[in-house]
Parts: sequence; C-alpha cells; structure tokens
Amino acid sequence: MAPGRCSVMCSVAARLAPMIRIDALWLSTEPLDMRAGTETALARVVAVFGAARPHHAYLFANRRANRMKVLVHDGIGVWLAARRLNSGKFVWPRDAATTATLSRTQFDALVLGLPWKNVGEAGVITVL
Repeated sequence: MAPGRCSVMCSVAARLAPMIRIDALWLSTEPLDMRAGTETALARVVAVFGAARPHHAYLFANRRANRMKVLVHDGIGVWLAARRLNSGKFVWPRDAATTATLSRTQFDALVLGLPWKNVGEAGVITVL
C-alpha cells in the first residue's frame, strides 16, 4: 500500500460499527447434529430457549464437542456460523437440563477451546 493510505483505511475501519451486535450469549448443553442448517438450528433455539431474541447468540456443540455452531439473530435475520477444532475438544457442560449465559471473555475462551468456565475478570484463567 502507498504511504498514508493505511492510516486513512485504519481510521475509517476504526469508526465503523461492528457488523453484528451481540448483547447476550447463550450456551445449550444438548448436542446438535452438525449437519443441521439454519432452519433446524433456529427450531432448536426456539425449543430450548423459547424464542430467538434479537442481538442474542446461541451456541451448540456436537456430541463429541469438537465442533460448534453459533446462531445469531441480528434483529433482521439470522446468521449461522460453524467452528471445528482440529485437535482437542470444546469445554462443554454435560448437564442436558441446563442452559448457561456467557460473558464476552468466556465466549472468546470457549471459541479458542480454552477452559472458559475458569476465566475471570480481564480474561485471567484462575483454575485449569
């Protein structure tokens, strides 16, 4: 890039709003078949959480906990994203009757495959 262009582009990028606003993150402990598409995942969200609320993200893992899908309602439509770990597993609760609310720091740790339950303030992991 030509000199000066990066600073202009970086300045513009810094002023842009996030593409998808997420106000709450919900974790389902019941496994989801990773072949499920948007409609099936949305039906599961409605069944488990009662409704897909705007600006909420809903996380599901497969039975082996090495794949995850995230369904986000952005207020206009829904987005479905998938994540797969090449090795290891996501740290996922096993109590099928439970749903959990995650902080942004815990979500970031979960997506990386870290022990998100032990992440405290400022991203500090307290227990392994």
